[in-house]
Amino acid sequence: MTATDSEHVLDVREIDGEPFGDIMAALESLDRSETLLLLTSFEPEPLYGVLEQRGFTYETTQTSERWEIRIEYAGE
Repeated sequence: MTATDSEHVLDVREIDGEPFGDIMAALESLDRSETLLLLTSFEPEPLYGVLEQRGFTYETTQTSERWEIRIEYAGE
């Protein structure tokens, strides 16, 4: 999967500890027209409610190697 100019990739599979802070920082830096592609080794189900509360939508895909969560502002 290749990121576009308006898509930023955050791979949290190698982060030691809880990646929540890194994910929130990446989301806060997004422009409304940009997308974050989050790569994880697990499905981050607790994150989904936080995303919805903060006005984001997401699409989750599981591959043989990872979970890919594409996140963008709702209505974009």
